[in-house]
Amino acid sequence: MSKKQILLINDMAGYGKVATAAMLPILSYFGHPVYNLPTALVSNTLDYGKFNILETTDYIKGVFPVWKELGFRFDSIATGFIASERQARLVSAYCREQAALGTTVFVDPIMGDEGKLYNGVTPSAINSMREMIGVADLCFPNFTESCYLTDSPYRPEGVTAEEGRRLLDKLRTIGTRSALITSIPVDGQPSVIGYDAGGGDYFALPYTEIPVHFPGTGDIFSAILIGHLLGGEPLVESTQKAMDGVYQLIDRNKENEDKNRGIPVEKFLGIL
Repeated sequence: MSKKQILLINDMAGYGKVATAAMLPILSYFGHPVYNLPTALVSNTLDYGKFNILETTDYIKGVFPVWKELGFRFDSIATGFIASERQARLVSAYCREQAALGTTVFVDPIMGDEGKLYNGVTPSAINSMREMIGVADLCFPNFTESCYLTDSPYRPEGVTAEEGRRLLDKLRTIGTRSALITSIPVDGQPSVIGYDAGGGDYFALPYTEIPVHFPGTGDIFSAILIGHLLGGEPLVESTQKAMDGVYQLIDRNKENEDKNRGIPVEKFLGIL
């Protein structure tokens, strides 16, 4: 199968392997031509507590007309961190326009984890991400983000299988065709749950948690998932391979001294 051109619309960190810096080498290793449009320039991963962010909305506004004039097209677009509602309107309009021409849109609504928003992320981000999910072929929020997006209560103990399906259905009412929810306890078992619009099937994939935190593991999951999907593999199998890849990368790096830098993915591409 021929390789697919993919555009990453995500932030770029100067120090640390997260977002575009984590996804680009993985998707390139899969053989897909990768392009990028930064939504923000970030000094370092937010886990350090201090950071500087430059939003790039005005830059993006000038990019789309140039690309249109030059006739640039992408087989797929993957969006991540969106810096503002204004930026979300610009990016979602572009994604909708490209989707009408056959482009597949993947949305990772990056906002928070463990029941709260990330450092530096404001409540207005919720509306921005709803805007993005409205144009998605597949979205993959974590449990916290899915609760914010659907106005559902977050419970640290998680959900039942039936509650998980209802949460997926609420995401679908926002507009996405297929959906995953990552890092969600289902009946006490850490899992990734999903709905595949292709076959109309719900599924749940349990995993074993390694009690170590690295920023960027969600971006790594996204890149491996998308890499397999663009290779023509089904959603369930692609999701499992992404879970397995993240597990291996965390396991091999769990003794790293400075975990705030994220995982140095280039050293481990061979295991993916």
